[in-house]
Amino acid sequence: MQTSFKNWHLQGIGLMRIAFGVIWAIDAQFKWQPDFLFHFTSFLAEGQDGQPDWIKAWIEGWIHIVSISPVFFAVIVALAETALAISLLFGVMSNLAYFGGALLTVVIWATAEGFGGPYVAGSTDVGTGIIYTLVFALLFFSRAGLHLGLDGKLGQRLGSYAWLASGRDSKD
Repeated sequence: MQTSFKNWHLQGIGLMRIAFGVIWAIDAQFKWQPDFLFHFTSFLAEGQDGQPDWIKAWIEGWIHIVSISPVFFAVIVALAETALAISLLFGVMSNLAYFGGALLTVVIWATAEGFGGPYVAGSTDVGTGIIYTLVFALLFFSRAGLHLGLDGKLGQRLGSYAWLASGRDSKD
């Protein structure tokens, strides 16, 4: 009975990783649309709406950096989200993806989502970026790339770089 539950549980972890990958694939598809690629700074600017001055200044700094080459930065975001989707869907180089995904979602949360604000009377949520960061942490701690993923086999081939994947599967 214990083994059956454990297998079901591990498969569930893998399925959740794959479902998260589907979400990222859909999101990445949106990022490849011309509206995002050619209006990237306006998406950042929307994060300033209703924010306190210090958050507006923070986002304005990012807009200043991105305005050097907005399409370049938009393509970087689209590539990153596409790579995350592929890694999550197939369980490949998972630890690298979890770290990169957590970093990306914190940056999105702190810029385009305006730290989840504005924090005024009637605010109803903290934004999705910070929640996605926690999901990446949970996937890391559950070694999700080993379950219904390719990291187990990849970890064996990577040798001392197995830490980039979810490591080696203990049953091998």
